[in-house]
Amino acid sequence: MHLSRIAVVFCLLLFSFSAQAQPAKHGLALHGDPHYGPDFRHFDYVSPDAPKGGNLHLDAIGTFDTLNPFTLKGVAADGLGLTFETLTTKSLDEPFSEYGWVAESIAIASDRTWISYKLRPQAKFHDGSPITPEDVIFSFETLRDKGHPMYRSYYKDITKAEKTGPHEVKFTFKDGKNTELPMIIGELPILSKRDWKGRNFSATTLDKIMGSGPYKIESFTQGRTITFARVKDYWAADLPVNKGRFNFDRIVYDYYRDSSVATEAFFAGRYDYRYENVAKNWALNYNTPAVQKGFIKKQEIRNELPVGMQAFVLNTRRPIFQDKRVREALGYAFDFEWSNKNLAYGLYARTASYFENSELAAKGLPSPAELKLLEPYRGKIPEEVFTKPFELPKTDGSGENRNNLRKAAELLKDAGWTMKSGVLVDAKGAPFTFEILEYQPMFERWIQPMLRNLERLGIKATFRVIDSAQYQNRVNDFDYDMITSVFPQSLSPGNEQYDMWGSSKVDVKGSRNLIGVRDPVVDALIDKLVHAESRGDLVTACRALDRVLLWQYYVIPHWYMGSYRIAYWDKFGQPKVSPKYGLPVVETWWVDTAKAAKIDSAQNRK
Repeated sequence: MHLSRIAVVFCLLLFSFSAQAQPAKHGLALHGDPHYGPDFRHFDYVSPDAPKGGNLHLDAIGTFDTLNPFTLKGVAADGLGLTFETLTTKSLDEPFSEYGWVAESIAIASDRTWISYKLRPQAKFHDGSPITPEDVIFSFETLRDKGHPMYRSYYKDITKAEKTGPHEVKFTFKDGKNTELPMIIGELPILSKRDWKGRNFSATTLDKIMGSGPYKIESFTQGRTITFARVKDYWAADLPVNKGRFNFDRIVYDYYRDSSVATEAFFAGRYDYRYENVAKNWALNYNTPAVQKGFIKKQEIRNELPVGMQAFVLNTRRPIFQDKRVREALGYAFDFEWSNKNLAYGLYARTASYFENSELAAKGLPSPAELKLLEPYRGKIPEEVFTKPFELPKTDGSGENRNNLRKAAELLKDAGWTMKSGVLVDAKGAPFTFEILEYQPMFERWIQPMLRNLERLGIKATFRVIDSAQYQNRVNDFDYDMITSVFPQSLSPGNEQYDMWGSSKVDVKGSRNLIGVRDPVVDALIDKLVHAESRGDLVTACRALDRVLLWQYYVIPHWYMGSYRIAYWDKFGQPKVSPKYGLPVVETWWVDTAKAAKIDSAQNRK
C-alpha cells in the first residue's frame, strides 16, 4: 500500500478511536476523577435520615415581577431554582464535580468533542408527564436563542443537540478544547416543551412554569411574598444526590424594602434565618434579648470558597474612566483602613484579587509558569504585571490620607486634568463629575467618606439610591457611571469569564461585563483558562488573568470575610459536616420539632 494511503488510513483510525466514548459514568470531574464512586449513597455533608416537615421563612430584598428566571426581562422571584432540575448536580465538597440527576449515566468522547446523557425513565414533570430527550433539546435551544444572554455565551461552542435513543440525548461540540463545556451542559435547566407551546418565552410572566424539581410554587403575591411547597411524590427524592436534601415542607420568601427593614423583621421573628453581610450589624445588632436567651444563634463557618471581587465598578464606556491613570487615582480616595476600623469594627480584610480567598488569586511576583504565559503579551499590558506584586493603597487608619490624595492629584494631572477654582477640569474646561448608583442605602456610610476625599481632589461625585427594579434595568443597559457590585467566582472558573470580561460582551445588554473591558489580551487569557487541560494550567491562567485585570485598575476593591456569618432562630437541625465550598441551608437543614416548639412558645406564635 502506498505510504500516503497508509497515513490516511492511520489518521482515520486514530480519529475514530479518539471520538469513541469512554465507558458511561455516574459522574464527572473537571480534572481527575470525582470523589464519590458509582455506588455512593449520599453526599458526606448531609444527614440522610433527616426528617421532613415544617416551614423555613426567608427574606428577600426589593421586589419581583416575573416567575421566569431564565430571561433578561423583569426581576425574577427568589427561590425559583427549587422548582427546576438539571441533568447533573454539583457536590459542594469538591472543586467541580457533577453527578447524575435527571441523567442516569453520562458518556463522553475521549477527545471531549461530544457528551451523551441517558435520562432516567422515571424522571417526570410536576404534572406527571415524562422528561424526554425532546424536552432536553427544547430547553437547550430555547435558552440559547431566547434566554438570558449568558446562555448564548455558555452554549456558543455546542454545534448540535440530538436524540439518540428513547431516553438518550447527545450534544456535539465545535471541538474538544473547551474542557469545561461537558460540565456546563450538565447544568442545563430542564423545561417542558409542552408547557411552553403557544407561550412567549422572552416575555415576563406571572404564570407558573412547569418544572420537575423538589418544590413547586404554592402561592405568591407579586413583589411581596412567594411560597414553595415540597412535592410529596417527588420522583427523585431517593436518588443518592438527593438523600438528606430538601427537607422543609414549605419555603417562604418575604420581600422587604431594604436590608435595614429586613434586619428588624428578623429580630421580630418574621423569618427564621439570616446571612449577615454587614459588619456593623454583626458587631452591634445581635445583643438582643432573643440572642441573650439563646433563642437566636450566631455562628461563623469558615469556608474555602472564592469570594470573587466586590468593588466600586467603574464603567469604562464613560469617557472620564477610559484613562488608566484616572482609574488608579480614584482608588486613592477610598480609605479602607479608616472605614474598616470606624464602620466595620475591623472585621473585614481588603479584597486584593478577582479570585480572593482561593488558590487562584495572584500573589507576589509571577511564577515561571505565569511568566511563560504572559511573555507573548509584553508591551500590550502594563509592565508592572511582570515586575511588581500588585498592592492597593494603604493608610494608617487615622483619616488623614494626604499622601494618597497627593498621589491621586499627580496621576490626574498626568492624565490632563487641572484644578481651577477648586474644581477639577479637563482641557476643554469640563468639570470632573460622576454619579454612584445604588439600590441599597446601607452603602452610603462607606461612600460618603470617599465622596469627601474626591471633593478635596476637585471631583464632584454624587450618590443616588433608586428602587431595585429601576436599578436592574439601568445595569442591564450599562446606564451608570459607577456602581457597587460583586463578580462571583467558583473554584473552577470557565466560560462565565467571557461574560464578565470578554470583548464580545461589551455591547450585549444584560451581560456581566459591567466594567466594559475590551482587551484582546484578556480575551486570550480567558481562552487559556477555559481550555486548561489540568488543574495546574487552570490555576496559572487564573493568576495571570488576575494580574492583568488588577493592574488596569478597573475597580476600587471593597472587602471580604473568609467565613459565613449566619444567625437563625434555634429551631433547626444541621448536618455534622459543613461542605468547604457552600452553605446549603435550604437544601440540608431541617426543622427540629422539639426546638421549634420551644421557639414558638417564646415568640407566642403557633
